[in-house]
Amino acid sequence: MQTEIIPVPAFTDNYIWLIREPDGPLTWIVDPGDAVPVLERLTSDGLQAAGILLTHHHPDHTGGVDELLARFDIPVYGPRSRRIPQVTRPLAEGDSVTVLGHRATIIEVPGHTLDHIAFHFPMTETPGAAPMLFCGDTLFAGGCGRLFEGDPEMMHDSLSRLAALSPDSRVYCAHEYTRANLVFASAAEPENAALQQRLASVEQLRAENRITLPSTLSTELRTNPFLRCHSPVIVQQLTERLGSPPQGEVETFAALRQWKDNF
Repeated sequence: MQTEIIPVPAFTDNYIWLIREPDGPLTWIVDPGDAVPVLERLTSDGLQAAGILLTHHHPDHTGGVDELLARFDIPVYGPRSRRIPQVTRPLAEGDSVTVLGHRATIIEVPGHTLDHIAFHFPMTETPGAAPMLFCGDTLFAGGCGRLFEGDPEMMHDSLSRLAALSPDSRVYCAHEYTRANLVFASAAEPENAALQQRLASVEQLRAENRITLPSTLSTELRTNPFLRCHSPVIVQQLTERLGSPPQGEVETFAALRQWKDNF
């Protein structure tokens, strides 16, 4: 049996992810910005909190930690950051953590914030199971996070590192931004047939109020403009907007991100 990943909607468009053991109640909680929906789901499903994983310090990812710790004596794994004093097991590049028998490697992915990390589970312990990537607000389905603290070069490097992971990795990001991201992606790369097919599928899912996640890295590599800064079509679109061609992938990424910020 494979590990179950449960999405818990929070706020307007956040997802808090629960990682549940396949044959028992133990459950790890990823980025609990709000404790209330987590507690409701734990109670309704008869689950037992075993630990918390945090990707970065923003309140919509950490706001529920104190209330959960008041209820449960559990460890909190997260980045080495003075902004998250609740972290009991600080993590940095190359560290690992074992969750329900599965080992995750820590990847530092600054850009959205300077303290951002991602958890990548190769899932080698379970034959046939797809790798899992919990990437917070760095990589989104069809997009990427805003640059609140880092710079374009930093974020481009972080995304490139995630893009180099196994293409069958399932991408568990933290927001339901997929439709809006793909609408922008269609403007940036209008001739991408795979992108148009994906947008149509996502439009149908959202019309039925269904979740669009997880994605896969292979899907992102085909349709996410922020992983496709090499695309001649994207470069041409930016050239027409800027009046001159961007020089290299970092400049292409920076121009794309600025365009998306004002789209």
